[in-house]
Amino acid sequence: MNIQPYQTDYHHLAELVDLINYCQNIEANLGIKMAEQADIFNIENYYQKKGGNFWLALDKNKVVGSIALLPIDNRTAVLKKFFTYPSYRGDPHHLGAKLYANLITFATDHHFERIVLDTPEAEHRSHSFYEHHGFKQITAEDLQFTYPYPDRHSRLYELTL
Repeated sequence: MNIQPYQTDYHHLAELVDLINYCQNIEANLGIKMAEQADIFNIENYYQKKGGNFWLALDKNKVVGSIALLPIDNRTAVLKKFFTYPSYRGDPHHLGAKLYANLITFATDHHFERIVLDTPEAEHRSHSFYEHHGFKQITAEDLQFTYPYPDRHSRLYELTL
C-alpha cells in the first residue's frame, strides 16, 4: 500500500472517479453526480496550487482510497474527498486511519489551526469516525464561510488543531 500526492495520471483519475462513484452512489445511494464535483478534474489547481493537497492510496498501482485538504485561508482548511473501498477499512489495512493521519501531518506542518468538513446526514459510519478523532458538529453559522459541496442534508464538523 502506498499513499502519495496526486500527480496527473488519467488512469488513476479514472479509478478515482470509480472509487468516488462507488462510495457515494452504489454504497451510500446518495445520487451525487460527478458534474457536482468538478474539482476532481482539476486537482492540481483546485487543491495543490492553493497550498493544500490531494492524496491517493494505491494498492498495486490501483486507486483504493483518497483524501484531500482544501485551504480556505492560512488558518482554515476543508477535509474533502475521503473515500476507501470497504475491503480496506478496518483490519488489516486501516486505510482510513492512515489517510487521515497523512492529512493531519500535512495540516499541522503547514500551520493550519482548524479543519472543517461536510458529510451527508445518512453517513453514520463517517460521523463516528470524525467524532472519534475529535471533530465537533457545528452549524453553518459557525463555519463563517462558504465552499461548494454536494449538500445531502449534510452535517458540518470542525476540528481545532
